[in-house]
Amino acid sequence: MPPIAVQAGAPARRRLRDFRPDGYNKGRPRLVQAIWFATSNVAFSRWWFPARWRPPILRLFGAKVGRGVLIRHRVRIHWPWKLSIGDDSWIGEGAWLLDLEPIEIADNVCVSQEALLCTGSHDHTSATFAYDNGPILVQSGAWIGARAIVLRGVVVGAGAVIGAGSVVRRNIPAAAVSVSEA
Repeated sequence: MPPIAVQAGAPARRRLRDFRPDGYNKGRPRLVQAIWFATSNVAFSRWWFPARWRPPILRLFGAKVGRGVLIRHRVRIHWPWKLSIGDDSWIGEGAWLLDLEPIEIADNVCVSQEALLCTGSHDHTSATFAYDNGPILVQSGAWIGARAIVLRGVVVGAGAVIGAGSVVRRNIPAAAVSVSEA
């Protein structure tokens, strides 16, 4: 098993009650957010909701969605207006696109079952746990394996493969294969 990185020093003294969402723009008024959450939870993510209707619904809420995109059921998208999906890409069952910042998925990308693309984080050195968010870019032809996690600020290069269950916190070059092994 690979070693765990440990940083020595004084423990962080968190004051979470002092947290403020400074520097984070949700991008739409509360009413639009509420309508999206209702649509997402009542219909969009349900097994019975037709897959062919998911791209138009996302476009209605401001997402850029190309032709031939397949989005399976149980997919969670935090803010569709911060999402871009290129032509002929697939989003697998149960994937979670936590897009506090933009997520751009290029053409012919496969995001497999239960993968998590997470653009949000917090500054671990901040007593108030200030946001430390960043966008994610997945370039053409990449494959994000089942239950893989891609963290904020990452670029997954064209044709790269992120193995099932991997955690990606740094950029992955084009055509690279990245796997986590126990």
